Amino acid sequence: MSRFVLITGCSSGIGLAAARALQGAGLTAIASARRPEDVARLKEEGLLAVQLDLDDEASIEAGARAALTLAGGRLYGLFNNGAYGQPGALEDVPTAALRAQFNTNLFGWHHLIRQILPAMLAAGEGRIVQNSSVLGLVAMKYRGAYNASKFALEGYTDTLRLELAGSGVHISLIEPGPIDTQFRANARAAFLRHIDPALSRHRADYDLTLARLEKEGPSGRFTLPSEACIPPLLHALTSRRPRHRYPVTFPTRLFAWLRRLLPSRCLDLILGKSA
Repeated sequence: MSRFVLITGCSSGIGLAAARALQGAGLTAIASARRPEDVARLKEEGLLAVQLDLDDEASIEAGARAALTLAGGRLYGLFNNGAYGQPGALEDVPTAALRAQFNTNLFGWHHLIRQILPAMLAAGEGRIVQNSSVLGLVAMKYRGAYNASKFALEGYTDTLRLELAGSGVHISLIEPGPIDTQFRANARAAFLRHIDPALSRHRADYDLTLARLEKEGPSGRFTLPSEACIPPLLHALTSRRPRHRYPVTFPTRLFAWLRRLLPSRCLDLILGKSA
């Protein structure tokens, strides 16, 4: 029997790379995207695809039903990947923008899990993989909304793992770090939508933030392509004993180590230099 895996956020980046890779790994991907035109493009590529907007509970429910229908009533796996970053100093981020960040990056994932999990529990097996971030481990300024959503995701996933113990359903976190995707372009759009630099005491630093978000190509020498996330994803989906966490890039491994080793004051000195 084919094992179906629903993947969110497949219009580009990690989600698209995952949907393509699963096809050759003995799994059947069901890709999802928010916009109908992206769903159509995925189908033209030969992928199974459904429309699913993580910011809309009705869309999540409809997308989950469509995916379950394609999978014959039960999904073996779920890769929660669709997310975005809302830049800006927390004092400048409107409450509505923070709420929107959590709606997409956490609440939407929770609602989708609740649609998919009952069938996994009934079957006594399943895999849920959550795409987190190095910014779910350490905080950096002007990323507070995204930091908060990913810190919350880490705690959410740890709790769910404890509650799923013995059920046959395993849950893992992938912690990518810098990956070459459309993330910066989407973050720039979110920044310009909600933040007015001219009215902020951080406007000089915002110039650096916008320059970083507008930079073409890899953001730094440790940036990896989306395909770097595929080996840990496949391990989480297929191993008899999937790991709880999969760090992908060097910065993720480094900061996970520094967080345990250094006092907060020292870590703040290092992290505070980033803009």
